[in-house]
Amino acid sequence: QVQLVESGGGLVQAGGSLRLSCAASGRTFSNYAMGWFRQGPGKEREFVARITRSGFSTSYADSMKGRFTISRDNAKNTLYLQMNSLKPEDTAVYYCAATDSTWARSVLEYVYWGQGTQVTVSS
Repeated sequence: QVQLVESGGGLVQAGGSLRLSCAASGRTFSNYAMGWFRQGPGKEREFVARITRSGFSTSYADSMKGRFTISRDNAKNTLYLQMNSLKPEDTAVYYCAATDSTWARSVLEYVYWGQGTQVTVSS
């Protein structure tokens, strides 16, 4: 079992920045590739970004490229999501998740999930 706890959400104006954190406990954090997902009001949960076990490789959904940065610190068992140039359409609950797969993008491939943190971007 891996327990994941997100933090860092909040209310921010359009154009602002937030940094989300995801603290992991339980099994060895570095054994898992990690991802960030989000779910807006009335929408399905969608992929935001992913990172390999080592942190060497990352990828992003098209709408987040150039604005969001995923990173991890395996020594601190923590995953991060730096979000810049935020837009009202980024408003959602953001979730971190862990996968046994080497490189996963689908919600279905992630086994462990945090409880989510709310991000609200005002216009």
